[in-house]
Amino acid sequence: MTEAPAASYPIDDTNRVKRRHQRAHYDHATVHALLDSAALCHVSYVIEGQPYCTPTLYWREGTTLYWHGSSASRMLRNLSEGQPACLTVTHLDSLVLARSAFHHSADYRSVMAFGHARLIEDQTDKSRALTMMVDRLFPGRTATLRPTTEQELKATSVVTMDIEKASAKIRAAGVIDDEEDYLLPIYAERIPVRTVIEPPEPDGRLLPGVTRPATLSAIRTGRRLDEALTETYAMSYPAG
Repeated sequence: MTEAPAASYPIDDTNRVKRRHQRAHYDHATVHALLDSAALCHVSYVIEGQPYCTPTLYWREGTTLYWHGSSASRMLRNLSEGQPACLTVTHLDSLVLARSAFHHSADYRSVMAFGHARLIEDQTDKSRALTMMVDRLFPGRTATLRPTTEQELKATSVVTMDIEKASAKIRAAGVIDDEEDYLLPIYAERIPVRTVIEPPEPDGRLLPGVTRPATLSAIRTGRRLDEALTETYAMSYPAG
């Protein structure tokens, strides 16, 4: 999974950022870093002319994305044969109050990834993918759990999609006003926004002596979630 230092996704009308193009990034390093620091995505697709957008957990291996869901899911049933799909991820970093309504904004980091999604049919590949669905967030955890039953395996589907095109868009500018508006007596500010891990709440039915494993040390109280997920991804996929 080693990548060339300057590897980038191809650019065409599908993934080219048209507005504020200076905020666009197409290189693997930027796109992958944003994907790896999140866990929840939204997958968009079309069924018989009707658009749908579904939130789900996902993970990345090289330039391939995976996500899961119930075998009864309408989304998964319709993405099983190479259907076009778009997977998006967004990190909200701040709310921006400017001196005009027009310049109110937000700082953010986002990714749009395009490809053709297909259902994983091979049971060995599916079982491995389901292992990584857990271990990508909690490295090594699957090995400590009871084995997955055949019924559980049948009830869960996994979709894979090679990233054919992708773009990242990043705003990190804070307050930007028209030059003449800086002379107005109007308050302006940037409000930083972070998703921070709260103290864990151990299940009330833990057996005596069962304690939180050291493998969860990356997911600790007070830490930013995107930083924790970046670390757990690197632990599960050390080659990137």
